Amino acid sequence: MKVLLADDHALFRAGLASLLTAWGLKVVGQASNGNEVIAKARELQPDLVFMDINMPRPNGLEATRAIKAQFPEMKVIILTVSDDDQDLFEAIKSGAEGYLLKNLREEEFADLVSRVDRGEPILSPGLAKKLLQEFSRLKGEKQLSEAGAWLTEREREVLEQIARGATNKEIAAKLFISENTVNYHMKNILSKLHLRNRAEVVGWAIQHGFSPKSTR
Repeated sequence: MKVLLADDHALFRAGLASLLTAWGLKVVGQASNGNEVIAKARELQPDLVFMDINMPRPNGLEATRAIKAQFPEMKVIILTVSDDDQDLFEAIKSGAEGYLLKNLREEEFADLVSRVDRGEPILSPGLAKKLLQEFSRLKGEKQLSEAGAWLTEREREVLEQIARGATNKEIAAKLFISENTVNYHMKNILSKLHLRNRAEVVGWAIQHGFSPKSTR
């Protein structure tokens, strides 16, 4: 497997190159910044790029996006000191096949690198759980968007008030409409969300984030 290393610390690159070579991988090049790794990826056509995040001109996440846009089959593994959730999520969104922290023990790193060819997730211990939680959150937002898309703006307002625990009379006073109109919107909400009663509406509204943080 041909490997390209991208890190702005020459000593780290040298140590990593020696380690990978000892494991039978072929280190075909090294880069110290984003522009350099993009150019060398184009020139050397490696199978795998180990990419640091905190590099200049541009950073590793931007370089990853550029490489994956040009060479989607080229694997990019982020190798960084950053355990920041946002860096992790952005790396995966940018197309990286893995995210490893530099504090890995040698045997852990060897095991994870051996999984690259098998197409398995390449993540430092503990990071997989963070990703699953983020994907779950995004899935929930997608479901909210899809389900809520059928509701009118007034129905959303009624739904928010229901989530607060307001009665129909209170909702009518709050929104300056009649109770009959509230009942009409309630029937539409039940029908559109395929729910049977007010209790289910309250549960659905809270679960899907329709309880606003502040009073209008």
